[in-house]
Amino acid sequence: MPPSAVFDVLRDGWLYAVWVVGAGRIRDVEPGWPAVGTKIHHSVGSWPALIDDTTSVLEMEPDRLLKLRGRAWPAGEAEITITLSPTADGCRVAITEDAVKGPGTLIPPAVRHALLHWRNTETLRRLDYVATGRARG
Repeated sequence: MPPSAVFDVLRDGWLYAVWVVGAGRIRDVEPGWPAVGTKIHHSVGSWPALIDDTTSVLEMEPDRLLKLRGRAWPAGEAEITITLSPTADGCRVAITEDAVKGPGTLIPPAVRHALLHWRNTETLRRLDYVATGRARG
């Protein structure tokens, strides 16, 4: 599927909790999402231990790039970059993420990156399922 089909899922902030591992629910999506500066108001975790916070757009290039600042205090904040690259048979989607503020930065980088790799592998799997399902109609 083309990058535009995947980016259509990213454009729908209400789907965020469907494909992002750890997002429990969406409380609000600001008008204009995913324009730079707009936010998704989400809850992280599982009921009854939910943390209400936000994810904001730092940078966006349609069908190519979405850079986010995810917050989940008291755990901290992370920067997440999702890139889409066209390929001969569709597109390649990559996610990079790292803690940038708060207690999450105290976890040794090797451990932090291993945990984030596991989480983001599943996140990409879910994003693929949603994009593929929507493309089928």
